Amino acid sequence: MWRLKSGFKERLRPRLEFLYGSSAMDVLLERIALVSGRYNYLEQRCSLTNPCWDQTSCMLITYGDMITGEQEAPLVTLNRFLGDYLKEIISGVHILPFFPYSSDDGFSVIDYRKVDPKLGTWEDVDAITTDFKLMFDLVLNHVSSRSRWFQDYIGSIAPARDYFIEVEPETDLSMVVRPRTSPLLTPVQTVLGRRHVWTTFSADQIDLNFANPDVLMEMLDILLGYIAHGASVIRLDAIAYLWKEIGTPCINLPQTHELVKLLRDVLDSVTPGTVLLTETNLPHEENISYFGNGDEAHLVYQFSLPPLLLHTLQSGSSRHLQTWAKSLAPPPPGCSFLNFTASHDGIGVRPLEGLLSGEEIDRVVQTVRTCGGFVNSRKADDGSEIPYELNITYFDAMKDPDRPEDLSRQVIRFLCSQIIMLSLRGIPAIYFHSLTGSRNNHEGVAATGQNRTINRGRWLDTDLRGLLADRQTVTGQVFKAYTDLLAKRRLHSAFHPDTPQEIVDAPDSIFIVVRTPEPGSPVTCVHNVGSVKQRIPLARLGPALHEKETAWDLIGEEEIGKNLHLEPYQCCWLVVREQV
Repeated sequence: MWRLKSGFKERLRPRLEFLYGSSAMDVLLERIALVSGRYNYLEQRCSLTNPCWDQTSCMLITYGDMITGEQEAPLVTLNRFLGDYLKEIISGVHILPFFPYSSDDGFSVIDYRKVDPKLGTWEDVDAITTDFKLMFDLVLNHVSSRSRWFQDYIGSIAPARDYFIEVEPETDLSMVVRPRTSPLLTPVQTVLGRRHVWTTFSADQIDLNFANPDVLMEMLDILLGYIAHGASVIRLDAIAYLWKEIGTPCINLPQTHELVKLLRDVLDSVTPGTVLLTETNLPHEENISYFGNGDEAHLVYQFSLPPLLLHTLQSGSSRHLQTWAKSLAPPPPGCSFLNFTASHDGIGVRPLEGLLSGEEIDRVVQTVRTCGGFVNSRKADDGSEIPYELNITYFDAMKDPDRPEDLSRQVIRFLCSQIIMLSLRGIPAIYFHSLTGSRNNHEGVAATGQNRTINRGRWLDTDLRGLLADRQTVTGQVFKAYTDLLAKRRLHSAFHPDTPQEIVDAPDSIFIVVRTPEPGSPVTCVHNVGSVKQRIPLARLGPALHEKETAWDLIGEEEIGKNLHLEPYQCCWLVVREQV
């Protein structure tokens, strides 16, 4: 039988003891050895000291059925589209949960080990790994009420009868931090009578009880099974809420961090080089706490970036963006940020806490409503409802309030927001609807009654290809401009995720970041976030251009003289000519 390496066992022992006590330690270690031993054939992905990313790294976020064709599985259609349009433009694909599900567009999983037959098969998933790295979601906080596990709980069938959290309804749960306004406890009729189970997100998404080590063992097997099916990156969905302890906020608990460390240890031992990403839509300091000391997540989302960029472009001021970017500490060695502006979810409001004033946050919320978006709420400590998430496509969030019908203006404002994201230190992750400049899906919201549907539209393959071929359409313009940017970006080592960044002091309407690789040539990224033309001497653009007479703009592919002239919302990536 395959055995855990002695050093690995010693790392796991204190983690398991912290979570479950010492009485069953040897049994738990042996169970982990048995689970891990099933996958001892998995190959090392890359060196633990040299992360699996470089300047070509870029993730696409998509649903498995984002594009559908006739008489074939959506995953087959998606793979063909990726090969035709995005090969050697993006390096990886985050396929949002593609398992059988009952609600929340995939995040209420019925069976973790199956591919939803409406999307395709495991073979279809595996085929995408030929040209792209894959990210899978491990939806480990909760499971569908229609899952076999929960049906066994209702029937009091072992072992799943102990997989969930029962709480008496009169229990004081006022300290629990909620991301939703729905009831925390959901009544369920079981063979043993009426019970109330913990449901952080909805009555259909039943929280799992990780205080029971049997749940951990199930999830370890599912996790390693995903890697066996080709996953290079594992996204830990809603991880902050994982561990529950009555009398605490039940968010970011020490046990949750310890469990992330345990998962990291298992991956580093069984399949080194597999990357762990945590999803924690929280204020910045709480979010980056999931780096740990370089022993938790390899990647953490830059959750403050989407709402902060929205504020920046709508206000025409980079002041708060500059302050925030200057304050960013480099990630621990072997770790990186995942930079993004949009995803399948809405734009988080909580990550703005401590960055903008309450009045400024209110203006951001109102801007989204003005642009045709919606607002989802959560319960505050006092029981009131406050904004939690802004539901809108990022393209429509970039409307110019002074010229709301001017689509050309909207395109350049949107591209400005994306170029800023691409300029910052980290790995870019791009939602499919950002690549296509998608509009708000109000018809979908009317059909589902869910605000999030506004940003979850689907494309017919023939329709999308037709729009991409027509450069007069917004979709064609945005896709061409975006993919051109990505093609240029991947050629320069300055955009390696680990390359340091320096934020240059600039007027409110300008945002400047200098990326300086070692070795290599720096790139000075200059962005006009305002509606007025700007003229800036090269000498004021930071250390890389301080004494230079000319520079070359990688985006516009033109030479710049002693003064840089920027149109409204124009951006430049500047290098010294002899370095091109």
